[in-house]
Amino acid sequence: MTAGETHQTIEATFRIERARLIAGLARLVRDIDRAEELAQDALIVALAEWPRTGVPANPGAWLMTAAKRRAIDAIRRDKMRTRKHEEIAREQDDSYDDEAQAIAAMDDDLGDELLGLIFAACHPMLSPDARAALTLRVVGGLTTDEIARAFLSSEATIAQRIVRAKKAIAKAGLRFEVPQGAERTMRLPSVLEVVYLIFNEGYAATAGDDLVRPGLAQEAQRLGRILAGLMPEDAEVFGLLALMEIQASRLPARIGPDGAFVPLTEQDRGRWDHLLIERGLAALARAEALAGAEDCGPYVLQAALAACHARARRAEDTDWPRIATLYDRLRVVAPSPVVDLNRAIAHSMAFGPEAGLRLVDEIADAAALRHYAPLPAARGDFLFRAGRLAEARSEFEAAAALTRNARERTFLLARAEACD
Repeated sequence: MTAGETHQTIEATFRIERARLIAGLARLVRDIDRAEELAQDALIVALAEWPRTGVPANPGAWLMTAAKRRAIDAIRRDKMRTRKHEEIAREQDDSYDDEAQAIAAMDDDLGDELLGLIFAACHPMLSPDARAALTLRVVGGLTTDEIARAFLSSEATIAQRIVRAKKAIAKAGLRFEVPQGAERTMRLPSVLEVVYLIFNEGYAATAGDDLVRPGLAQEAQRLGRILAGLMPEDAEVFGLLALMEIQASRLPARIGPDGAFVPLTEQDRGRWDHLLIERGLAALARAEALAGAEDCGPYVLQAALAACHARARRAEDTDWPRIATLYDRLRVVAPSPVVDLNRAIAHSMAFGPEAGLRLVDEIADAAALRHYAPLPAARGDFLFRAGRLAEARSEFEAAAALTRNARERTFLLARAEACD
């Protein structure tokens, strides 16, 4: 192997192993910043040694061993460390004398370490935006600049958000371990919320010139697959994965040749990614088997909703009555004004626009929907289909004024013009 090939191998290995390295090191040193530094140190050592000695049989274990040895050396040198840190150093000293022992140890608890890092980064004490940024940084491996561009924010803002999140975790003294029992049940929704927030920003951008950001959606799907691999008995984890896979299958058809938004009912379903649909339906089947028919959580129900569209070869084949029934169930387990709005849309499709208007009028004063563009957009659609064109035009114009996405604004104004 040439020196150039060795360097490429090192870089590829580090990209793959980075999150695992940080997870294991964070558990040891109780500090995300220090864990990132140690992982980087291990990379530097590999760049110096592997071109001379060759790529080891288990490069991930080699990197972990190198990083943990440096951590133990630093703990020993620092006389101001707490007694607990000294105990950790003594415990670890005999555990990583050789690469074989490191491999065995990594196989034993690596999944728990990575999951522990995810639970720490997604702790509910942090704001959703801070959780998303920190998760993309330490688990996803994205740079601060990449995260800033994905969320249409400045690099300085994202950097500050990540720094504050790390400080909050350190101040709270969080252990980088998977919570157990009731605490795990309580905190899992926060983790799933963060992953779905990242996905939604990729699937339907809330601001800027682009309607979708596929790279962000793909990163969320990758995080979802990691969670499913680490938590194979959790129905909601598989429900979220199924939901993201099925929704992501539509991304190629959501944007027309001119860059304009294409509604679900008008999309060319031949452009949907049917491999993703198959994967999503398989994940949904797993989720429903784990949950049971009558005990489905919000992500399993939302995945079942997405599956109704995925299974329809044509828009007119969509089982809208089943979708309306699923939304009736969803609003019981996850009540929110947005769910109520989507329920109104489903009922309008299943039972006519007047049914949708009745339901949407019931939630028109909800504070959460006061500046929410989809509310007047949905009402405009109901009115248009009911033949009340002047009222529809007014609603579409109101929706266009509320949205922060340029492409969506163009679409809504075009719908307003169509009312003439």
